[in-house]
Amino acid sequence: MNTLLSASASTPAGGEVWVLEIRGGRPLRGRVEVKGAKNLATKAMVAALLGETESVLRDVPDISDVKVVRSLLEVHGVTVTDDGEGVLRLDPRGAVSAHMEEIDAHAGASRIPILFCGPLLHLLGQAFIPDLGGCRIGDRPIDFHLDALRAFGATVDKLPSGIRLSAPNGLTGANIALPYPSVGATEQVLLTAVRAKGTTELRNAAIEPEIMDLIAVLQKMGAIISYEPNRVIFIEGVDTLRGYDHRSIFDRNEAASWACAALATDGDIFVGGAKQQEMLTFLNVFRKVGGDFDIHEDGIRFRRGGALKPVVVETDVHPGFMTDWQQPLIVALTQAEGVSTVHETVYENRLGFTQALNKMGADIVVHPEGIASPDRRVARRALEQAAVITGPTPLHGADVVVPDLRGGYSYVIAALAAQGRSRVAGVDIIRRGYEKFLEKLTILGADFDVVG
Repeated sequence: MNTLLSASASTPAGGEVWVLEIRGGRPLRGRVEVKGAKNLATKAMVAALLGETESVLRDVPDISDVKVVRSLLEVHGVTVTDDGEGVLRLDPRGAVSAHMEEIDAHAGASRIPILFCGPLLHLLGQAFIPDLGGCRIGDRPIDFHLDALRAFGATVDKLPSGIRLSAPNGLTGANIALPYPSVGATEQVLLTAVRAKGTTELRNAAIEPEIMDLIAVLQKMGAIISYEPNRVIFIEGVDTLRGYDHRSIFDRNEAASWACAALATDGDIFVGGAKQQEMLTFLNVFRKVGGDFDIHEDGIRFRRGGALKPVVVETDVHPGFMTDWQQPLIVALTQAEGVSTVHETVYENRLGFTQALNKMGADIVVHPEGIASPDRRVARRALEQAAVITGPTPLHGADVVVPDLRGGYSYVIAALAAQGRSRVAGVDIIRRGYEKFLEKLTILGADFDVVG
């Protein structure tokens, strides 16, 4: 029996570790709702620092990453109020500088502090960021960010405790070409360029839907931003910006995760709030694997359309197949009839989670240097990997420890698809990107307990 409702009052909090005891073999069925995207909401919250009046952000998910950004904003003197229904009001008019120790204490494992730099340099002339955390899925250097800030005229001093930035003469527009269309670096340039003097040209920019939604937020604030062909973005700096009122784009990563859960468990899940346009690439792969879906005005229904089939997938930046989608998909591919290959070209360490799936009965071989193929569409990268999944293989329960956000979700879904009992430790990290995760599992009929 699922004891979530009785256990929720004593669910671990703070720095304690969640452990789920899962009894698998039951299809997930029902409806879950997705709110605003983690990768937009947290960045729009930072953008509020640039305005001279209050901003209102709607459909904000109740996740730990949002709480981290809220704490960081409050440390810097921003007043943040929450109506309890996913609406945040952010008033930056009391913004002040914060001590490194305060920033470090609230940043936790988040890498979001780096995006505070541009707005704080405009607002206060200086910024401090501690050592950055985040999921350990590969090398995520901040050099792209620092090089861009230097191009705007910032002075960067690396200290033992972190990085200090200053802009005594203000920031000016720059011509910046990213060596890789990094989402984080693109956000950094946008948040900095909108108030810099002159025009900024950003080449090889990321163009994810969350980036476009951030551009919409900044335009509402008074920014002048144009998107040109071939990943080129022009930003004309303005003297002042006002607050915004904006509803976040839906979280396509969470929507895809629940879709993969329907495949893996042979379930039937309606994801309320999901939209077709932002998920076109995922939906194509979902259909090739053997999934079926119905597009509705208020969401998308996901289920199997028959026996699962093997596929070849190459992760890439948008509009390619997102790296955040491959981990839950691999769980479903363990039940496909044949050999699938997933080429991971974005992060070099994101396939380590497959070791636990093999422990549960999967047949997955990771090629640490990738696999060359004449049929590849995405250019090979020096640090890429590939996973070869042979199925179908029955999954059985096991004790596993969550490695990162998407890998953690995948472990839970694998445990729910497996026969027998599993213990999944460290599930608390899933709160970084999945709102009301345990409640949603309950709605879908999962059989689990929260244990100490």
